[in-house]
Amino acid sequence: MAPPRIGRALVVIVDDRASHGGEHEDTSGPLVTELLEEGGFVVDAVVTVPGEAVAIRNALNTAVIGGVDLVVTVGGTGVSPRDVTSDATAGVLDRPIPGIAEAIRASGLAAGAIDAGLSRGLVGVSGSTLVVNLAPSRAAIRDGMATLTPLAPHVIEELSGLDEA
Repeated sequence: MAPPRIGRALVVIVDDRASHGGEHEDTSGPLVTELLEEGGFVVDAVVTVPGEAVAIRNALNTAVIGGVDLVVTVGGTGVSPRDVTSDATAGVLDRPIPGIAEAIRASGLAAGAIDAGLSRGLVGVSGSTLVVNLAPSRAAIRDGMATLTPLAPHVIEELSGLDEA
């Protein structure tokens, strides 16, 4: 029996090499898609953008306007000059949810995903969409999704107003 569908999701891969004519094959998108589907989400698409703030912001705004319940970005969360995903995301969020971001960082680091521990990734709400930034290693993605998956339905339920009786 299939798990109940929680909502619609979009995956945004931030990767200069993968976004420029397939110089690099993205393996993160299929992994995040699989984990989201296992968690009960319908994944509308995987979008690949370069590590440029405008491109990232446009992808996030398009997802929010499109009415998805959850956007998961992968990549661009570190400390190098090209890591601008967190900065772009900050400009889109209406309300941050720092506790989830901290939980993702802490659990990733505890699991040995160094990039998760060094991540500046944000989690928050834009309109009625939950936005989550993940570090790009497979370990950070797996652990981040394991932390996010039980929390996301509660946030989405609150955003939909269905929890108000």
